[in-house]
Amino acid sequence: MRFNAKDLALLAKRPSCCFDKEGKLKICRVVGDEKLIEPRERWCRLKGNLLFLMKNKSSEASEVVILERCWVVEFKSKTDVSIILKFQSGEPDLYIEAASKPDCEAWAVALGEANSEGLRNKIQQLRRLIMEIKEERASEEAHQFLPSSQVDSLGEPQFTSIQRIANEPKLEFSLACKGLVAATRDRKLNTFIQVSVVHPAEHILTRYSSTEIVEGTRDPLFLTGVTFPPEYPIYEETKIKLTVYDVKDKSQDTVRTSVLPDHKEPRADVGRSFLGCATFRVGDLVKSKEQQLTLTLRTSDGGKTVGTIEVNLVKMGEFEDGEMDHITTDAQDQKFLCFLPLKSCSCGFLSATCAHNTENLERMTDRRAKEECALVRECTAPEGLSGKDNLPSLNAVLKNPICKLYRFPTSDNKWMRIREQMAETTLSFHVPKELINLHIKEDMRRNQELKDLGELAPHWDNMRKSVIAHCDQMLSMYQDTLAELGKHTGSSFKSSCSKGEKTLEFIPINLHLQRMHVHSPRLKDALYDVITVGAPAAHFQGFKNGGLRKLLSKFEAERRNTGYQCIYYSPENTAKAKEVLSNINHLQPLISSHADLLLNSASQHSPDSLKNSLKMLSEKTELFVHAFKDQLVRSALLALYTARPGCVLKKPAVPRSSAEESDDLKHQDHSSQIKRQDSIPHHSEYDEEEWDRVWANVGKSLNCVIAMVDRLLEKDNSSKTKEGESDPSAADCKVLHAGGDWYEQLYPLVITLKDCMGEVVTRAKQSMAFVLLQELACGLPQCLMLTLRRDIVFSQALAGLVCGFIIKLHTSLHDQGFLQQLHTVGLLVQYEGLLSTYSEEAGMLEDMAVGISDLQKVMFKVIEAKSEDFLPIITGRREHYVIEVQLPAKMFELLPQEIKEGKLLRMYPVLFNVGINEQQTLAERFGDTTLQENINQENLELLKEYYNLFTEKMPPDCLPHFQEQNDLKGLLENLHQNIQAKRRKNVEIMWLAATICRKLNGVRFTCCKSAKDRTSMSVTLEQCSILRDEHQLHKDFFIRALDCMRSRQTQGALNESDDPETGCLTDNKPTSRHFYPVALLLVSSHLLVVWLILSLALLLAKYQ
Repeated sequence: MRFNAKDLALLAKRPSCCFDKEGKLKICRVVGDEKLIEPRERWCRLKGNLLFLMKNKSSEASEVVILERCWVVEFKSKTDVSIILKFQSGEPDLYIEAASKPDCEAWAVALGEANSEGLRNKIQQLRRLIMEIKEERASEEAHQFLPSSQVDSLGEPQFTSIQRIANEPKLEFSLACKGLVAATRDRKLNTFIQVSVVHPAEHILTRYSSTEIVEGTRDPLFLTGVTFPPEYPIYEETKIKLTVYDVKDKSQDTVRTSVLPDHKEPRADVGRSFLGCATFRVGDLVKSKEQQLTLTLRTSDGGKTVGTIEVNLVKMGEFEDGEMDHITTDAQDQKFLCFLPLKSCSCGFLSATCAHNTENLERMTDRRAKEECALVRECTAPEGLSGKDNLPSLNAVLKNPICKLYRFPTSDNKWMRIREQMAETTLSFHVPKELINLHIKEDMRRNQELKDLGELAPHWDNMRKSVIAHCDQMLSMYQDTLAELGKHTGSSFKSSCSKGEKTLEFIPINLHLQRMHVHSPRLKDALYDVITVGAPAAHFQGFKNGGLRKLLSKFEAERRNTGYQCIYYSPENTAKAKEVLSNINHLQPLISSHADLLLNSASQHSPDSLKNSLKMLSEKTELFVHAFKDQLVRSALLALYTARPGCVLKKPAVPRSSAEESDDLKHQDHSSQIKRQDSIPHHSEYDEEEWDRVWANVGKSLNCVIAMVDRLLEKDNSSKTKEGESDPSAADCKVLHAGGDWYEQLYPLVITLKDCMGEVVTRAKQSMAFVLLQELACGLPQCLMLTLRRDIVFSQALAGLVCGFIIKLHTSLHDQGFLQQLHTVGLLVQYEGLLSTYSEEAGMLEDMAVGISDLQKVMFKVIEAKSEDFLPIITGRREHYVIEVQLPAKMFELLPQEIKEGKLLRMYPVLFNVGINEQQTLAERFGDTTLQENINQENLELLKEYYNLFTEKMPPDCLPHFQEQNDLKGLLENLHQNIQAKRRKNVEIMWLAATICRKLNGVRFTCCKSAKDRTSMSVTLEQCSILRDEHQLHKDFFIRALDCMRSRQTQGALNESDDPETGCLTDNKPTSRHFYPVALLLVSSHLLVVWLILSLALLLAKYQ
């Protein structure tokens, strides 16, 4: 940055009273956890956001630190007197050490409040203080502003609320101007309207929103309306001010809204001029007979009339009457201008159906992170279910909605209305926290199972100690992360600038729901929902060595080919071992409880209860026995036997292949040493039949229980009918005397069953824990790091999936075809990826591909909520999770019986990726796109599998009503041909995959690096395409509608360059970009070098 060295030096020497804080500190620079030099004592003086470092109080400043885009890390230890100042730019951290703990805390507070963000917080605090003072005069102002009938006995103002449907916006209206007067006769006006609100209790003018800019007409009709969300404090007494501006310098003007006081009109030097303004009361609009107001626009002094403005109240579901002829005929003359985000993008994402599909994405620029994420997913509008019934469960997962309203003409010259609602979701943090908690419990169980292996030979015991030590470190990291997430307050989503923070690495980036409600004159209302989220990836860990796809493949190859002092088990076998352990932990307590219920029924002499208890006991025990009929358990027991101390092999071991290995025999060179091998050794003294006898005893014990229960029931029936027939004795059971009590006769058999089961559990747990020990020992510490990375990516992917499922379920509760498809086939979840295969984004794509593939292991279950907490419940373990979605009783009753009975619902996630930015151009020209091609081909096979299953089990009438005639098979074949064609930036793949997903009632996601730039371009284009194809959007208004949805001035975003104190908007020039089109770079590699050099020079010049 530029600064005047003399002025800074003069400022540093000013008296102490001129500084916010000063004192002695020890300071040095830190990179990571290492100090570059030893801390040196400096006299520090803080003035505003400038920290002067001086050798002593009287010397000149040796360094000035600008406290912007930085944060203070304060250590919570009672004895630590140091803090760390971290910079967002990536420069070395500043280590600061004070003389005492109180001094350290005082410096931490002062430095934390020194930047502009701290200044904004102070301003907000002062504003709140002013508001508290004004409340004392509120009653007097209310008497002047309101009629006496609206003032209660205490003299406090009572405002009249606007009655609206639950979960619907409180107020919506559209705007149009007529007969605007220009400063010069020949000038064509480029106008927009700024909307401000005057709250009756505060009497402060607050900017709320703006329309788009309509160019070249004095009778502008604005397509962007104004909407107030349900929670907005607006009343009939609220006044709304409409200010009309004429945009002069369109290249410089960047119109935005803010929540700052509007005491002053914008300066004339920002490229626009004030035309006129008008004010109306909300009650006048709501109570007007025609629900329309025609206001006169006057200049600021109120003397001159400059035109009129029409305000029309909008109610979704009611048609708007109006003459469309002048709109359609003047469409060419009435140009539409929209100022897009300042970051231009030359990514080349083209519409496959748009008439302007030859233009690149340089004009389709980005929208900001939070407000601008939009995407279209088709769903069925709920019928018959009131908003009040649907509201509680949705409010549990959605919050902070942002609304926008549009009206677009149809091809038959009618109006259709579009309402966009974007919301954050509480699942962004809820799902990762639940998942981390499960990981902690699972890892604690695993560590305990490793400790319970018993005594091992020195080699294996040392290996176990090393594994447990590494696992404990990883467990501690999970616990620390969960604790930090528990402290999080504020926003319910993670912004893109926080994607590199370690404490938030499990949280998805910019996870939002975008809902578009379309009301057409002749078509049924429709809802289009979408989930937009940043690509699930481990950003904090980085992508220097690639992503999960490459890392897992490389790790598995190293495990096979590198000589470790352990036994190799394939990933399938280790997964099987985890499944067996999970079954043991799940089934053993169930069998024990059912056995106790059986004894309880016997003590009560209840035949029906005894039958039911025996049935449940038999089913669970059979599942228990079946879980151990696997060669892996047998071979693992043998391997564990050889690992016991004192085990001496008297002859060379004969290897026995495991399930997936070949049957080739391998001999050890030294029988006394246990070496790594691809199969399990067979000890000559080990009795393999012993394990068969152990788990077979469980089945025999169960047969004894069954025989005894049958005998008791038969004898009971005989006694009731006074028949003296004798009962046949059980073959394998010891017959007790006939006159004994039921409980006394069953008790020893049940105890025997429990004892046999306990012996099986002990041996099976130890053998499977030994398998997991080999898996961990063969890859320390890479194995645990890969597990951590996979958990991070899966956590981000799962949060989005849970959000998408819940929203889809809520919007389709009355679609019986969808509900039948859900429990019969499963739910298709299609991810649209826009990542390039170049540099770091290739690693992100590898992470994303593995994370989405892991979602196949997730099952959903819908349960009835027993409380007011509707957040989903997550159970299970790695490789198998069950998400329990809670619904209120009224909504739960609408589900099919299969779902209400707890049937698990399968997910079919598929990912199709097409890189569209300039980095993909480099990858296609000079790099490799094999990763993208392989991912698309693999997921095409998964999509075909789902389609075949769908056609086999589902009738054709379950497809959406306006898509029944489309040929899904032809679309799949077209998609297959486009994937095989391997064309550059073939966006047809995305359009086909999206169309197939919508026709199959699927859930759609769109992802790029941060879910803002490329995502918003893809989303808005698809949004307008659906309006045109499905809702008859007028062809002459396609581009206008597209630009309107991409307009930044309707977003409500406050730019950093806006003056927060005065509320005035300053010039905001576009940030420097590389002005050389990418197409020229394809001519020669020499031009690429020149482009890189010139771009570097521009960047250096910009930041000097």
